[in-house]
Amino acid sequence: MPPLLPARARRLPAALLVPVRGLLEARVPWARDRALDHAVERERHLVPFLLAKDALLAATPPPHAVPLHSLPSAIPFPFRPLRFLQLYPSAFALSPHPIEVSPTPRLSALHAAEAQVVDATRPDAADRLLRLLMLSPARALPLRLVARLRLDLGLAPDFQRTLLPNYPDYFALSPDGTLLELVCYRKDLAVSAMQSYAQRTGGYKVGDAVAFPLSFPRGFELDKKVRKWLDEWQRLPYISPYEDGSHLAPRSDITEKRTVAVLHEALSLTVGKKMEKEVLVKLGEALRLPPGFRKVVARHPGIFYMSHKLRTQTVVLRESYRRHMLVDKHPMMGIRYQYLHLMHMGKEEVGKGKGKDRKSSRGEQMIGEEFGAEGEDGENEEYDDEEDEDELDEEDMEAGAASEDEESDDDIDKDAVKQIAH
Repeated sequence: MPPLLPARARRLPAALLVPVRGLLEARVPWARDRALDHAVERERHLVPFLLAKDALLAATPPPHAVPLHSLPSAIPFPFRPLRFLQLYPSAFALSPHPIEVSPTPRLSALHAAEAQVVDATRPDAADRLLRLLMLSPARALPLRLVARLRLDLGLAPDFQRTLLPNYPDYFALSPDGTLLELVCYRKDLAVSAMQSYAQRTGGYKVGDAVAFPLSFPRGFELDKKVRKWLDEWQRLPYISPYEDGSHLAPRSDITEKRTVAVLHEALSLTVGKKMEKEVLVKLGEALRLPPGFRKVVARHPGIFYMSHKLRTQTVVLRESYRRHMLVDKHPMMGIRYQYLHLMHMGKEEVGKGKGKDRKSSRGEQMIGEEFGAEGEDGENEEYDDEEDEDELDEEDMEAGAASEDEESDDDIDKDAVKQIAH
């Protein structure tokens, strides 16, 4: 493992290093943001869809058809694989005796377009992965965690074979193969999204008091005391997440601001500007954030939004969205939105066939007999699935997270599917 880099010598006023409770003991209310919930909810089933697609097409050359039982068990299907694949006939073709799945021409064409985008954005992906390693005090991250972040970072399915070896001056694997290590620290890349923002909006030098952009849902109001604390907190010096913060007093406001800076930068490095909270927590632990960092997201609802959609918790970087649309769309997200459009087309095809008399060929009857009533039940369960409010963990309850009224994607923007296809 490469040696740890020395911390940048920089002095802060002693008052900033004294533990201050401030907002650390405050309870900030949680308020629903329907637009950002929609940004999360419209990607329902996208992850298992992409992983199933990769299982079919990532090989070179891809197989014509794959037995259903040979799909990787690690794919997080929300229900039985057969029922899931049936929901998307525009992407997956199923054949009986034995049951096999193959990609449709539309899915294969979109996968080929994605491969071109992956090739074109490979330098950008390498830089973002390098910066993620630069955030780590150990200059290394567990390879298993990096693999889990693959879709968030927009990496290819076989990034260990196609990306890492092409950048030997960036990355190295530990002798036991469990860690991805930093080879070269690039100072020109050690500029956070917040520092770039400050440079665009008036200039920045080390030690400046950079304020995070804030936005709140309509009708949301902070307590006056919390608002006063937040105004003072925003005026504290901004410590770059690429600088060492081990010298800062624990449970101090300046430590809180640096912790926010690290989480903000980690989310900024993702192509979708959001991450499941469970994954963000594991990343925060790997980055050696101070104890209690899990509560930082809930304490700063103007910077982060915690969505409870899709039976999980997703942390969204507010400033990156205008309503439910990304402000700056990474090319990989453009491809993801086309996959969502393809998935939606499949649902429409399934929906058109429901409740109608079907005149099918013998081959179609054989598939129906093979799949049986399971397919019909699967469709009904999928389309009638109105998510119950997720159970919130204790810290989210402390943050004032209340139950929500559920809504469908169409309640936010009926044109969303058309927009994401472009």
